[in-house]
Amino acid sequence: MTQATDYELRPATIEDIARRYVAVWSESDAGRRRAAIAALWAEDGVELVETARFRGHDELEARIAEAYDEFVVRREFAVVSAGDVFGHHNAVTFTVRLVAGGGEVAWAARVFLVLGEDDLIRYDYQFTVQPLEA
Repeated sequence: MTQATDYELRPATIEDIARRYVAVWSESDAGRRRAAIAALWAEDGVELVETARFRGHDELEARIAEAYDEFVVRREFAVVSAGDVFGHHNAVTFTVRLVAGGGEVAWAARVFLVLGEDDLIRYDYQFTVQPLEA
């Protein structure tokens, strides 16, 4: 696991990472989505959710494309930030939400990112705080 370092993330970097992370889940163009993934995650970066692990750009790309198709296209949710971005050293945390057309939150997760010194995501933990109703 990446160790905490002595460097501090700049506030602009923290906000930018969170903004780009949220945006990638709504990217409709496969080429732009792949480029966004490569700009956010390290080549061997890992996303961990309660039931699965996705390692590397190919697995992340498949996961994000599937989520986009299911939640943005089919169910017409917007993927948004709760505006609670916080970070220090090599970690960033914030809440991501799926919001229905009427503005109600259908699902939410707390995201905890561990970054390398290149500011790329090494570990991406998603903790569901509001489950999606069946």
